Amino acid sequence: MPSKRRSSKRPYGQPHQELDVDRLANATGGRREMGPGGEEHIVVTPRPSEKTYVCPGCGQDIDGATQHLVAWPADGLFGAEAAAAQRRHWHTNCWTTFGRTRG
Repeated sequence: MPSKRRSSKRPYGQPHQELDVDRLANATGGRREMGPGGEEHIVVTPRPSEKTYVCPGCGQDIDGATQHLVAWPADGLFGAEAAAAQRRHWHTNCWTTFGRTRG
């Protein structure tokens, strides 16, 4: 059975497009928040897409057309590009509640 996930492969022979961290960090709703591990993250609201992502909080699929958020560490050991490469798509509720204790 074919996979439901669509791939966005670039045309054969075309160079890889470099990651623009500044553009990514200033996307719709870009802000800084404390993440589940207590470290500061950059959080943005992505535009709808045809891709499917897996939420690291609950392990379930996130349809790209469903409103969700993307988060990555604000400061990475190997620089901003390496930190942005660790970005993950989260259900909004999973991001809000994952790894946080009620006090």
